[in-house]
Amino acid sequence: MVIGLGPGPAKWMTPEASAAIAAASDIVGYKPYVERLILRTDQRAHTSDNRQEMDRARLALKLATEGRAVAVVSAGDPGVFAMAAALFEAIEEDPRWLRLEIAVAPGVTAMQAAAARLGAPLGHDFCAISLSDNLKPWAIVERRLRAAAEADFVIALYNPVSQARPARIVEAFDLLRTVKVAATPVAFARAVGRADETLTLTTLGEADPNLADMATLIIIGSSETRFIARDGARPWMVTPRAYGARR
Repeated sequence: MVIGLGPGPAKWMTPEASAAIAAASDIVGYKPYVERLILRTDQRAHTSDNRQEMDRARLALKLATEGRAVAVVSAGDPGVFAMAAALFEAIEEDPRWLRLEIAVAPGVTAMQAAAARLGAPLGHDFCAISLSDNLKPWAIVERRLRAAAEADFVIALYNPVSQARPARIVEAFDLLRTVKVAATPVAFARAVGRADETLTLTTLGEADPNLADMATLIIIGSSETRFIARDGARPWMVTPRAYGARR
């Protein structure tokens, strides 16, 4: 099973995911994600560092061919910039792996968790773009950012910054500011669902991209997205279902 743990809180993990973890003999995953789980003494944890997705996938497949019941865990949803893709990329390397019984248990991904906290920013057409250029050229990221902005999508930005690429988020905002108006609503949603959760609402013109880290999901609004002010409370962020509703 390839399992989505959700963005953080155990209450956001699906019953299917919990049952699959309980049924597993071996749990494979990025160390911080595996450490979120309470495992039994008869379960074996196989942890590794970031950027070792393919090694994790191969280990999981090897263990499964040995008759182990393996749970490969990802934060959020395993099919969104996560381990499901790595596993299926690796599976053709060994004919035995193609005979394995494999299933994917979906999870709440970061943009869903952030949207729920913010209101309804994904109420109309949206897209998700990872700013990581570890596995794709930065020119492709720029091309997709520009296309999404010109098409007036709401944009969810994953993997906005890391120690290896601290300036990419600044470059991304500089590009978006050439296409979208300065008043475009923006939200920085950090560590949603955890004790250190922070939500920062701003505009594209005033946003400080240095607020982001790898625990941050950024939502860039469309031309329709707006903030709904509330007395004594954080505004709601909403993208209406009907395009041109305010015109």
